[in-house]
Amino acid sequence: MAAPVFSTPFQPYVYQSPQSDVVPFQILGGEAQIVQIMLKSQDKVTAKPGSMCYMSGSIEMENIHLPEQEAGMWQWVFGKSVKSITFSNPGPNDGFVGIAAPSPARILPIDLANFGGEILCQPDAFLCSIKDVTVSSTVDPRVRNIVNNPEGVLRQKLVGQGLAFLTAGGSVVQKTLDAGEVLAVDIYCILAATSTIDIQGENIVTAVITGPGVVFIQSLPFQRLSQRIARQVTAPNMRENPKFLIQIAKFSLEIIRMFFTL
Repeated sequence: MAAPVFSTPFQPYVYQSPQSDVVPFQILGGEAQIVQIMLKSQDKVTAKPGSMCYMSGSIEMENIHLPEQEAGMWQWVFGKSVKSITFSNPGPNDGFVGIAAPSPARILPIDLANFGGEILCQPDAFLCSIKDVTVSSTVDPRVRNIVNNPEGVLRQKLVGQGLAFLTAGGSVVQKTLDAGEVLAVDIYCILAATSTIDIQGENIVTAVITGPGVVFIQSLPFQRLSQRIARQVTAPNMRENPKFLIQIAKFSLEIIRMFFTL
């Protein structure tokens, strides 16, 4: 049955890895959150480029270019980043690093060891990870009959026994489905799901997912947020400038004219 709504942790959390290593972390803020991870000597955190907000003086940062076989073919095809950043603590004293969400989003910690060591999530949902986590891009065949664009089937595949942090828009609900249990959900609201979840299309918007497995649902996916912002930005300009559409039409005609005169 459904699990409780995921609550944002404001107190320090401690991650106990399968190797009995302890890594404290703290998720700070409300809407645009930061995860602060404490690094002992020789500890390391892997994060997506441009996500570092702050770090202590003992932390070293290094850009890593992932080889094609590790990044995944689809990550290259769709132009996704094939780089990552590692933050390591080579000194004898404890340090820390603050990793920030790239947009107004919440940060969700996922212990892969609790989900069979594998989970599929939305493209660019991965923020950072601790310990044994491998990130690659893949195509999810389960959603090929739902989404109407090629990039809509692209997913990030997280494999390992470590701790991964994902970014989610709005509020996050975790649903644990029993075998045969069915749930209808907006396809873009599916933040992540275990590989045992079956996803079928009811239409180009709604997906019907069937258990067993676990699915994480976000209330405000970034795609929906960006579309609403774009409408608010362009609509007033069109009302204030009646010649806006005429200018676009003239520009389009000029492009067509240039094309046929080549």
